[in-house]
Amino acid sequence: MLGADKAPALDATEPPAGEAAHDLAVQVDAAYYRWLTASAGYDATPEVEEHLLDLVRTLALDPGAASGLVPRIPELIPELLRDLADDAVSQGTLARSVERDTVLVAEVIREANSAYYRPLQPIKSLDAALLMLGQNGLRMLLARIAFRPLLRMADTGFARHAAPLVWHQAEKCALASSLMAPGLAAGVFEAYLAGLMQNLGLLVAFRLAERAAEAGKIPGSSEFGARLFAVSRGLSASIAAHWEFPPAVVQAIESAGTPGASALARALERGDQIAKLHVLIDAHVVAEDDSLVTDGLNSFERRCLGKLADVRA
Repeated sequence: MLGADKAPALDATEPPAGEAAHDLAVQVDAAYYRWLTASAGYDATPEVEEHLLDLVRTLALDPGAASGLVPRIPELIPELLRDLADDAVSQGTLARSVERDTVLVAEVIREANSAYYRPLQPIKSLDAALLMLGQNGLRMLLARIAFRPLLRMADTGFARHAAPLVWHQAEKCALASSLMAPGLAAGVFEAYLAGLMQNLGLLVAFRLAERAAEAGKIPGSSEFGARLFAVSRGLSASIAAHWEFPPAVVQAIESAGTPGASALARALERGDQIAKLHVLIDAHVVAEDDSLVTDGLNSFERRCLGKLADVRA
């Protein structure tokens, strides 16, 4: 995982990909949805598809009910994130907060010893680990830990199959969005948080689909997938607002990919597409020299794609 303190020196002065970026988004979303639903997709009627989308839209209007369908974030994590939001917080205060949870201590030390940070000598103390990660590195680690229970949110059916796949893409999206953020004058941690959060509505939508459609299945058409991605982002934004996420993060999730979107939303949109491409390359659905990569991404975005291969969450 990359912290802002360790952000790579990539040149973000290149212009965005423009029309190529839009074409990439359409094609990559279609390929990603087909891959994701390959084991359970079926040809649903337009009426069934519209009914499922309406269920997601309706749930987005009731964020309390929607958030009740997913595990709650552990109380310690928001408390630590609030501490980290204070630039004046001391290293000792952070250490005392983290050391209250032995599992969290182990996670922090493991992260500091990871292949990305590459310490000259093994790090064994919490204080040394916190120094290595820095504030943004710790923020991102805590956010990732907080979202891990989502992997256990579904017990059966397609949602259970999809959860780890969607989570893997979300981790990559968070990282890619945080890499894109500095060149777009967006907040690095906010981009990371938006990347983790934006797919939460998709997992909830899969659970709803299982109940309303054929047992264990989901409509498999690319057109339905594109619409589902759009309405599930609205659901993700609704849950994020209910959980009192920063307003800029909520707005970015809701508006990513739309004209006139904020810098944070643009970082999220590009990070999401780059992460999906990375997943498809790993799954041997798309080749590294495919036109989706060579023509659809500018050189900065291709370097970002390479960073996702270098760093494993």
